[in-house]
Amino acid sequence: MNSTPLSRYRAEWFSGIGGARRDLLAGLVGTFALIPEVIAFSFVAGIDPEVGLFASFVIGIVLAFVGGRPAMISGAAGSVALVAAALVHGHGLQFLLYATVLAGLLQIAFGLLKLDVLLRFVSRSVRTGFVNALAILIFSAQVPQMLGVTWHTYAMIAGGLAIIYLVPRITTAIPSPLICIVVLTAISIAFPMPIHTVADLGRLPTSLPAFALPNVPLDWATLRIVAPYAFAMAAVGLLESMMTASVVDDLTDTASSKARECGGLGLANVAAGLFGGIAGCGMIGQTVGNVRYGGRGRLSTLAAGLFLLVIMVPLRPWVAQVPVAALVAIMIMVSISTFSWSSLADLARHPKVSGVVMLATVVVTVVTHDLSAGVGVGVLLSGVFFAFKVTKLLRVDTTFDPATDTRIYTVSGQVFFASAEIFADQFDLRDTARTVRIDLTHAHLWDVTAVGTLEDLVTKMRRHGTIVELIGLNQASAILVDRHAPLVRAEA
Repeated sequence: MNSTPLSRYRAEWFSGIGGARRDLLAGLVGTFALIPEVIAFSFVAGIDPEVGLFASFVIGIVLAFVGGRPAMISGAAGSVALVAAALVHGHGLQFLLYATVLAGLLQIAFGLLKLDVLLRFVSRSVRTGFVNALAILIFSAQVPQMLGVTWHTYAMIAGGLAIIYLVPRITTAIPSPLICIVVLTAISIAFPMPIHTVADLGRLPTSLPAFALPNVPLDWATLRIVAPYAFAMAAVGLLESMMTASVVDDLTDTASSKARECGGLGLANVAAGLFGGIAGCGMIGQTVGNVRYGGRGRLSTLAAGLFLLVIMVPLRPWVAQVPVAALVAIMIMVSISTFSWSSLADLARHPKVSGVVMLATVVVTVVTHDLSAGVGVGVLLSGVFFAFKVTKLLRVDTTFDPATDTRIYTVSGQVFFASAEIFADQFDLRDTARTVRIDLTHAHLWDVTAVGTLEDLVTKMRRHGTIVELIGLNQASAILVDRHAPLVRAEA
């Protein structure tokens, strides 16, 4: 019997004591994985770390209830910060908060309009490139924390990685990254050494976020400034969240509601802007870490947001002492587990064009640090290669019946903007045959370019006194011809 939406929603929250424990512990790991990246991207956006941390808390809480992908962790990071940087530098934080609210409203509209279907145009090669690029970016983001440091930092990172990978061989009751944080923090307190701690990353929150409307003039001049940034933040945030949701779908062999995630992310960003935070989106590294360590339900998403608040405010003095090396070790593990290592072997086994699309997505994303640019190039290349492949399937065979002085062109394949010129080149306009019959039984006309090309051919041949007959038009092609080139069939 099919489950009702209410029963499915209940199952996403309550999965038994064992499932709840795994969700809570995985969410706690996700919280610590959030901290360094949110702080790092806050600097990229030109805002205080507390602005990004407040946003991550609010976004996590809201999406736990209204998001479309259980177990996904979202926060103030990713390409959204890159888009926001120019607005902050040019107009200040209050304009960013206004843009965040507006971006959220746009995302709600996108969800209502079901624009998540656009994700269907993203091929598997692009998705693989997206995952691999983010794995590389996650690792590269840790490099600054490993430069200009003493040997103690490298020793702590090595020790952290050893704990992360060896402890699961003994027990999986507690996520090994959590053990890594506790052990390394205890070592650094017991044996003081010259290493960086979370307190060195930036200003941490000292109070709870407060509700406040953005302090900007609500007029057309402000809207003209903010609207382009808001639209870019909305589009980039949705793209990153949809791609992250698809990754979780693959990891957990479950489906999610992308339209609901669109609307949920919009509500979360509206709330973030009203509580003094920047817009956010799905975070692939933290999400993969959450799933790898047992997070499956909405409780893990809620736990990540709640723990972030508890850790960053009441437990702030303790969290400030956590070694950055512990967080670096966790993020290195996340980058390794995120990267699709099988895709390297697939480069030799799969068609070359798939490899080119995947590599192009990786290169553009890594070079620009812009997810939308990488995915955009990948989708564009996928479309070009697909169109090129389809054009090669177009075939026009020619026969001549001397008894009736008739030239017969038998067309097979798809005629559209990319193949229309190839289609036209197969016809000899200087043919002296009394009658030309164009058989389209095994062809399909897809667009006005195809119809216009056919119309030009027929018109030129009739101009030379040739009788032109069209046969075999399927219903869809016939409707297109009758609508855009009625004389072609009327004179046939």
